[in-house]
Amino acid sequence: MEEYILALDQGTTSSRAIVFDHKGQIKSVAQKEFKQIFPQSGWVEHDPNEIWSTQASVAAEATVKMGINGTNLKAIGITNQRETTIVWDRNTSEPVYNAIVWQDRRTAPFCDKLKKDGHEDLIRSKTGLVIDAYFSASKIRWILDNVKGARKKAEKGELAFGTVDSWLVWKFTRGHVHVTDVTNAGRTMLFNIKTQQWDDELIALFDIPKSMLPEVKQSSEVYGETATTIFASKVPIAGIAGDQHAALFGQMCTEKAMVKNTYGTGCFMLMNIGDKFIESKNNLLTTIAWKINGKIQYAFEGSIFIGGAVVQWLRDGLGIIKTSADVEKLALAVEDTQGVYFVPAFAGLGAPYWKPDVRGTIVGLSRGSTASHIARAALESIAYQTMDVLKAMEADSKMEIKELRVDGGATSNNLLMQFQSNLLNCKVIRPNVVETTALGAAYLAGLAVGYWKNVEEIQQLWKSEKEFTPEADLKKIKQGIKDWKKAIHAAQSWTDEPGS
Repeated sequence: MEEYILALDQGTTSSRAIVFDHKGQIKSVAQKEFKQIFPQSGWVEHDPNEIWSTQASVAAEATVKMGINGTNLKAIGITNQRETTIVWDRNTSEPVYNAIVWQDRRTAPFCDKLKKDGHEDLIRSKTGLVIDAYFSASKIRWILDNVKGARKKAEKGELAFGTVDSWLVWKFTRGHVHVTDVTNAGRTMLFNIKTQQWDDELIALFDIPKSMLPEVKQSSEVYGETATTIFASKVPIAGIAGDQHAALFGQMCTEKAMVKNTYGTGCFMLMNIGDKFIESKNNLLTTIAWKINGKIQYAFEGSIFIGGAVVQWLRDGLGIIKTSADVEKLALAVEDTQGVYFVPAFAGLGAPYWKPDVRGTIVGLSRGSTASHIARAALESIAYQTMDVLKAMEADSKMEIKELRVDGGATSNNLLMQFQSNLLNCKVIRPNVVETTALGAAYLAGLAVGYWKNVEEIQQLWKSEKEFTPEADLKKIKQGIKDWKKAIHAAQSWTDEPGS
């Protein structure tokens, strides 16, 4: 009887389930979108019960498609949208409020106050994070302070908090297991990533009862077994990692100085920095990459807010392309941008700048500029932003990057990938299986139950589909980088008050 691993990829807009075989190949996929709830400007919520129902139904669908049941499943791995916060009643398993999504900004004023009160260095030194509404701690506090009776119940030990991974494990085990892994705990702003413990000083700062918090486990170990009727038999849940960490593992970036970049709506870059915590001096986050067999790995993380979304804007906002795939053809109609630079700061600038007030800017336009030049500049902006983050990582880690492993939708664009290689003057590698997030979760679960013997065995499975090597005029590239920096400066100066 052939055995498989089931990976559950619980994302921000959809729940997916993917069945992988022993070679790390995809055998079956099921996906369901769920509702995005926007109660007011800057607020983003999900219904936790809908997260659960969509995830449970795609898990059933992906296995039924293959004609297999629980006895064929060696283990389940979970990867999830990070920082999204759920608080539920331990007795009824009912959420006390909707899930507050990572994108939600309602707690920004509280976070600003923490900064003003001088807590930034304390939080960064313990958690590797900057103070921001993005992370879970201020969201938990908001629920306790704004949902009637929630704080009283929490103080009596009747409420549980979890990120999405914890919620799914709780539901799959019918309330018997309340855990998270180090990667998700490390994104709450309550977890000391040096000691790998919930931090009493931070818990007190946010005024959160400790009894709410899940037990923190490794990213690869058996947490419990399914107790639902979805599968005909009990299946061990054996791997958990936040989505970006799972992608880093799925890309087999297991050695120091290995880097992956996910080109989605935005871009997320992670660099393995080994087993020592390093504090960033260049506006990057330090995060736990994973913990396996008692060994911890750390990573630098840099987020670019607008990656593939700039192509969507060319399509929906500017109307110069009909589908996202058309952008490559339009950009290839010209040899270069003819001095046009596009800084797509529609939602501010992310790492390494962290300037939320900056807005999108196009500079260098002339009478001869065309839609093709703008399309090419838009594509190149994704590569330039990636270069900025990578250079910050090299400076912080004092390590030189030899190659960049890439995944996500925009990696199908060969023009972008080639330009990225030219710009970084290193190899850019697109893997055979681009579903690296789900694959990482599958690998972590499979390792815990002996489906794969060790990391070395998994490394043999990782294969590249295409490699891009630098092939450009270095002088021209250097000039381009110089001009990009001028464009960034221009975008920033637009939001500065005159004379300031």
